[in-house]
Amino acid sequence: MSDAERIAKRLSRAGFASRREAERLIEAGRVAVNGKTIDSPALNVTDADKITLDGQPIPEVGRPRLWLYHKPTGLVTTAKDEKGRETVFDKLPEGMPRVM
Repeated sequence: MSDAERIAKRLSRAGFASRREAERLIEAGRVAVNGKTIDSPALNVTDADKITLDGQPIPEVGRPRLWLYHKPTGLVTTAKDEKGRETVFDKLPEGMPRVM
């Protein structure tokens, strides 16, 4: 099994942006892989590649984990609600790692 994944996905998992926002960062010339600025998100990277955003290295990405969560009635399942309603993310315990 290969550990290669698309560059936009790696940036997203590192917490910098959504995949679509990461693609815009790449197209803006802000991302480099192994010292070379890239202009297309059509690139697979591995753990051996050195990725920088605005000249700063991105942190190592941990392995994905799956959480089981019983959603209480009344909460919406979104990271940010335009109507100001409580979301599942508002009710997660303090100190949780990044959850998407």
